[in-house]
Amino acid sequence: MTVRFGNRRIFFYVAVFLLSATVLGLAAHFANVFLPTLHKDFSIFSLVVSALTIFVFLITLQWAQPLTEAIAYFILWALWLAMGAWATDIIGNTQCDGLAGQRTATKSGDMSAQAFCYEMKVIQAFSWMLFVLFTLAFIILLTLVDQAQRYGRRDIWEEPIRELPWFGEAPGYYNTTPGQSAPYPTYPQYPYPMSSAGNGQVIQTPGHSIIIQPGTHGQPPTITQVPLASA
Repeated sequence: MTVRFGNRRIFFYVAVFLLSATVLGLAAHFANVFLPTLHKDFSIFSLVVSALTIFVFLITLQWAQPLTEAIAYFILWALWLAMGAWATDIIGNTQCDGLAGQRTATKSGDMSAQAFCYEMKVIQAFSWMLFVLFTLAFIILLTLVDQAQRYGRRDIWEEPIRELPWFGEAPGYYNTTPGQSAPYPTYPQYPYPMSSAGNGQVIQTPGHSIIIQPGTHGQPPTITQVPLASA
């Protein structure tokens, strides 16, 4: 995993944690004042979705593969889409400023309708923000996996998430300098002849193995033949 990919993944996780925690806090407040008589379904659903998001991210922060992370992103993407749509259906285009002085029923009395409206607006906005974040994260993840596979990492879906590179970087080598691509490990060069057919195809010298290192930044790949005892 490169520094750039790691930093961007942590930034994404922090943003999701903060937004989900805010929704969880508001959902807990709704559950406290409304359950079990009013807004039961929405209060429970908002609690489950926000808590599940935090729980899943705590797990994937410690251990994840591109495959498991993609599945998690897709499921949470669908749940936050439902949350945003449901909150929009409840609060709609209501102007909270016009509710000053009005009250709305709770399980044990009433509360400010304007405060309820503002809190619902926050849940609505944060739900759509999380939906957009998961959409972008899912697309970026698929793109990075495709890039790693083009580098020859065919099993990258089942490898640790740290093996993924950022755009334009090689997979699997951790770079400690931000903004620079980490080089592939080098092999000793031997003065053995490398034969090439007329069509540009490399012919392997007997007793040697061919090591192909993908080029970076548009450079052609480096092809090296080393003795089998050294490969």
